Amino acid sequence: MTSAAQTSSPSIITQTLREWKILAVLGLPIMVAQLAQMANGVVDTMMAGHASARDLAAVGIGTGIWGPVLLFFIGLLSALQPLVSGHRGAENFSRIMPITWQGLYIAFMGSIVMAAILTHVRPIFVLLGLDAETTDIAQGYLDALAWGIPAVLLLNSLRGLTDGMGHTRIVMAFSLVSTIINVPFNYLFIFGFSIGEWHVAPMGGVGCGWATAASNWIAVIALLIYLNRSADYKKFHLIGDWVKPDWAEIKHILHLGLPIGFAMFVEVSMFCMIALFLSPLGPTVIAGHQIVLNAISLFFMVPLSLGMAITLRVSFLVGAEEHFKARLLARSAIFLGLGIACVNAPILFFGSDWIAALYTRESDVKAIAIQLFALGAIFQIADVTQVTMINVLRGYKDTKIPMFIMLFSFWCVCLPLGYVLTFKNWLHAPMGAAGFWMALIVGLACAACLLTYRVFNFKPR
Repeated sequence: MTSAAQTSSPSIITQTLREWKILAVLGLPIMVAQLAQMANGVVDTMMAGHASARDLAAVGIGTGIWGPVLLFFIGLLSALQPLVSGHRGAENFSRIMPITWQGLYIAFMGSIVMAAILTHVRPIFVLLGLDAETTDIAQGYLDALAWGIPAVLLLNSLRGLTDGMGHTRIVMAFSLVSTIINVPFNYLFIFGFSIGEWHVAPMGGVGCGWATAASNWIAVIALLIYLNRSADYKKFHLIGDWVKPDWAEIKHILHLGLPIGFAMFVEVSMFCMIALFLSPLGPTVIAGHQIVLNAISLFFMVPLSLGMAITLRVSFLVGAEEHFKARLLARSAIFLGLGIACVNAPILFFGSDWIAALYTRESDVKAIAIQLFALGAIFQIADVTQVTMINVLRGYKDTKIPMFIMLFSFWCVCLPLGYVLTFKNWLHAPMGAAGFWMALIVGLACAACLLTYRVFNFKPR
């Protein structure tokens, strides 16, 4: 009997390929949505760069401020996805809308905090010695962007509902709407426009903030209309069945989401804050660094989307008590990640000149960017591995230890090493911007090794 059962059951390879196919169905729309959301920042940076190198530097520095803060709140709200997916796997549908409403309350509170942060960062620019003109553009960009923060967080809280239900194409569609709208809006606000007697003066980099805020609001309003009218979501009565704040439920979401948000903040802040540390080296160096950071962040959306799909699938399997399949997927995911890295790295290395030309025509800026692209290509394997493994752990609702791993790898290893390699001659002659990028390789490798070890030795409760 045992022999017959083993013969009739699918092989490990067959089960693995089946899970990978499900990941592809979940992950491709997530990837498009992530690329679309990321494209807003890419479009801002590219179009600001064609206005002037100073506008490019200012928008890059502004992105270095709001990027980590935004991802902290997005990470916090991403706790909704495994929670909703787990309830769906357990067929406990009555718990889904109460969790969604608590996520909306968290998004509302988070938007107030984030807007307050973005509109009061000028002292940081002054402290770092940024020149007055670049400071004015960067702060103006953030002031305008702050008006769209409630829309961004609302969109991401509703994403917990739609992605958690396995409908990852919904947010993809409305993220694309935001990106498509952002392109003409950027052009109009950066370079100015006239309609009859109504004239809007060119705003340069500041106009990018207004364009992004407007496109985010249009996208989230369209999403709310869709959810209220869609046959799949009418039964949830998102707007009609209001749920009052439940502080115990909010605390539960925060307990899971805060370590995720902090881990994402730690990682992204290391990439983005480098622009601030490099500010004494001048706007040309900052612009070159920002080009590479922007492009690599765009490539990063592919493994990040894979990771988000893994989180959804693992949490669903755990909720459905399919623990063998969850473990099989968790361990095999590393091979998917490495495959992505082997595609990304050659493109970044051999295509560096072409990619840099998309952002700027200035030869000095391009030369710095091309040098940094080579280092960015090297750390692809470590970067893709760590994001894959940390999302496996999030599917198991294991978030605290990964948070400490990220904190150690980036703030205790990468940051001090980067400062030494960039500005000091203790280990080598000062290397400028390349020093921080070499330190990122070390920090990412450290995180990848520790997270992989935890995945392969993790025992779910």
